[in-house]
Amino acid sequence: MTGSAPRRLAGTLLGCPTALLGFLFFLVSGAVLGPFLLWPRTRPRAREVLTVGARRLAALERRRRSAFFGDHFPGPYTVSDRRLLRYLAVRSWTGLVYGIVLGLLGFGAFLAVLLVGGVVRGTLGSTELFAQLLLGGVLLFLDLQGLHALATLDARLARECFGPSESELLRRRIDELALSRAAVVQAVDAERRRIERDLHDGVQQRLVALAMLLGRARRSRDRDPEQADALLLQAHGEAGDVLAELRDVAWRVYPSALDSLGLEEALGGVAQRCSVPLRIRFEVTGPLPRPVETAAYFVVSEAVTNAAKHASASAVSVHVSLGGAPGAPLLTLRIEDDGRGGADPAGSGLTGLRSRVAALDGVLRVDSPLGGPTTLVAELPCA
Repeated sequence: MTGSAPRRLAGTLLGCPTALLGFLFFLVSGAVLGPFLLWPRTRPRAREVLTVGARRLAALERRRRSAFFGDHFPGPYTVSDRRLLRYLAVRSWTGLVYGIVLGLLGFGAFLAVLLVGGVVRGTLGSTELFAQLLLGGVLLFLDLQGLHALATLDARLARECFGPSESELLRRRIDELALSRAAVVQAVDAERRRIERDLHDGVQQRLVALAMLLGRARRSRDRDPEQADALLLQAHGEAGDVLAELRDVAWRVYPSALDSLGLEEALGGVAQRCSVPLRIRFEVTGPLPRPVETAAYFVVSEAVTNAAKHASASAVSVHVSLGGAPGAPLLTLRIEDDGRGGADPAGSGLTGLRSRVAALDGVLRVDSPLGGPTTLVAELPCA
């Protein structure tokens, strides 16, 4: 609940007549529609009329909460008729109690003015003054506590009626965690299969070729020394290629620079290995949580690889910035390429990125119209 104190006070004062309006609505509708609600043949039509009036009053309460208290409620969220009527009934009584408490507070202020006048005229003794102050302080404390409790109840009622209740939010959170956990398990399995494929199709084949070259060089050492030297030279080059490919596989598994040098230097390694020009703008000061650094690195690395491999991009730019509200920093990754676009958000590549981001309660947005450009934005909470 946000908003300035005068605005909230105005919203509270306005809630008293709206509560009275709701009370009168139930009183009149109960008197007029009561017989029709009891008769089965007219009950559906009478209930429809009652619901229409209740929804109009609820819309008025929703606008009051949004305008004066800054509450934000989901637009497409629908409320059952029973919950709506229950909200209006409870809101009517709490609003009337609110008005009574405010009236007592105003009456107490009037008595305080009379007390000050008596002190000025000298008609009150010290004992009577102390008793009045003690009683007035206790009543003021009870009034303020009652106002606070009623304000909290009013906000909770509105949140449960116009938005998901606490139990629904908890259930949604549990579902999201279950989905993200399953997605992380799938992403880890996919990563293992990719590593195994890279080792089998790349490094292993080159090692077999290296072993064959060394075997041919050993057999040719006595018969044709020149051929043996040429084979050894070729084997030496093949060994260098194997080391380079093995280093690339290791970097794709986990870059050692991320631990020793940090995220900025690790992204610099991505730029060096990228097959297209990559421009990185890094605007982060201070350390980041290790899981956030790891997720950010792999999001940038995989997004850049996909842009170069599948989108036929000729240039990629990456912007890394740290923002968010005080106490809740947010790392934002923005990757743009000039490729042909048309990326499928449900594809395996983007699904893996979304799962990696969702595992940290982050959000991934993709804008990739046909013809490009493609913009990928990932937001990772750092709290």
